Amino acid sequence: MKKNVEAAVYTAAEVQEFLQLGKTKTYDFLETAYEKQAPFRVLKIGRIFRIPKVDFDRWLAGGS
Repeated sequence: MKKNVEAAVYTAAEVQEFLQLGKTKTYDFLETAYEKQAPFRVLKIGRIFRIPKVDFDRWLAGGS
């Protein structure tokens, strides 16, 4: 049964769209953010990035 629940994470493609970056630049940025866990948390499962919405939205809004 599929639940109709909003995901708690963004995909790399969604981040790419929000920031209006190219694919290569987005993945470079997310790889660096993953290594530093800054400016927001980044999860990496294999080669797939997932970015917690709460952390990314706070960063995008100028929060710490």
